[in-house]
Amino acid sequence: MTEKLPPEAPSRQRRRKFLVIVDQSPEHRKALRFAARRAQHTGGLVSLLNVIAPGDFQHWRSVEDAMREEALSEAERLLYEAAKTVNELSGLHPELIVREGKSREAVLGLLKDDPDIMVLVLASSTGREGPGPLVSLVAQQAQMAYPIPVTIVPGSLSDSDIDELA
Repeated sequence: MTEKLPPEAPSRQRRRKFLVIVDQSPEHRKALRFAARRAQHTGGLVSLLNVIAPGDFQHWRSVEDAMREEALSEAERLLYEAAKTVNELSGLHPELIVREGKSREAVLGLLKDDPDIMVLVLASSTGREGPGPLVSLVAQQAQMAYPIPVTIVPGSLSDSDIDELA
C-alpha cells in the first residue's frame, strides 16, 4: 500500500530586491543606475531608502516638528526623483522607504523587516575625502558587516560601463 503525501504548499516566488540609499551625494546616482539595470536583467526589484536624521530640539517641540516635516518633504522629493530615474532606466517601479535614525541602524532595521532585500548597492565617491561615509562603514571591521552582500560600484565608472557590468 502506498501512502499518499499531502500536496506541497505552493512556495511564494521571491524576487530579489536591490537596496539603494538615496541621499544628496553625487555617487548615489551610480548605485541607482547599477541597481536598476541589475534588477532589470535579473527579474529583480529596486528598493530606495532615504534616512532622515533624528531631531534634537526636545525643548521646542514645534521647531522639531517643523524640521521633521521639512526633512520628510526633502526625502520624498529625492525618492521620487530617484524612482523616476529607475523607471526610465528599467521600466521598474521601485519601492520607496523613509526611515528616521542613523543610516547604519536604519538599514539594519529595514533588512530585518524585509527578507526580500538581498543586495545593498553603494557607490564610492571619487572625491579627496575618501570613498564616502556609507562605503567607509561597510569597509570597517568584520563585526560591523551587513548581513547581506554589498555591491560597491566605483564612482569613476561611466554610465555605459555600469550598463555593461549590470
